[in-house]
Amino acid sequence: MTPPLKGLQAVAPRMGEELGDTVERANNSEGSSMSNENTPLCEMLSPNLLRGRAAFVTGGGSGINLAIARGLASVGADIALCGRSQDKLDEAAKELSQYNVRVLSAAADVRDRDSLGEAINSAASEFGRLDTVVAGAAGNFFAPAESLSSNGFRAVIDIDLVGSFHTAQAAFDHLRPTKGNILFVSAGQSKLPFANQSHAGAAKAGIDNLMANLALEWGRFGIRSNSVVPGPIRETEGMRRLSEPVGIERWNQAVALGRFGYAHEVAAIAVVLSSRLASYVTGARIVVDGGLELSGFGAISQALSAATPSD
Repeated sequence: MTPPLKGLQAVAPRMGEELGDTVERANNSEGSSMSNENTPLCEMLSPNLLRGRAAFVTGGGSGINLAIARGLASVGADIALCGRSQDKLDEAAKELSQYNVRVLSAAADVRDRDSLGEAINSAASEFGRLDTVVAGAAGNFFAPAESLSSNGFRAVIDIDLVGSFHTAQAAFDHLRPTKGNILFVSAGQSKLPFANQSHAGAAKAGIDNLMANLALEWGRFGIRSNSVVPGPIRETEGMRRLSEPVGIERWNQAVALGRFGYAHEVAAIAVVLSSRLASYVTGARIVVDGGLELSGFGAISQALSAATPSD
């Protein structure tokens, strides 16, 4: 393998015992046991669906973004992970190397356009192409609007919204020749108000609007732009923070399917959107929330407001 360019760490590919992310069939109760039937993603989709293609994933060291990277790798895509912690990236890259694809990692802050651009350029040079860019880096915390500082509001806007813009713009020159695609990781707050989340809601609403504008502007270059909107996903830092004040059961009651989702369920949709299966899909906001938006955030927001007294 050719040595990586400056700023990138490479992990040699190796064959795993089983390709593919696991898609578990859950029953409708968070407290009930999960089904023992497991279906690798590569058994539902071709393990070569994205073979010969390359993806760059921001915020790729953990959580939903790592799950998306895992899903892309499981069907053949080479992966470049980007995040602020090189240690997390190295650990994630080592895991992804089981899929017999090339895996690179680069520590960069999406708020720094030059640093991020260098990482994207290096990945595209190393892979020889770039087909998918996942803009997933995000930051969030609880804060009532009346006590939220300007710096706190600006920090989330800078990471989520400005960082997503930086990612898309820096990748444009590489996506144009491949007629590639951009996948933004949004959230339900982009559409529905949510207590103590004015900063995150503003950022995510901006991301969905940015997604739609890029779909309109860059469609003439063959570049597709879509958002995936995860709902309550278990074992993620974001849902740990959101569920702690009110409890998991309150969330389960608000979700039509009656349970938290799994990161690999979001990843499955991301894989489809990144493939030729979605070649005529652009400007779409794809919700993966078990039906949470159908009932809205009202009851949960009221409970959160009661559990988070204002200063």
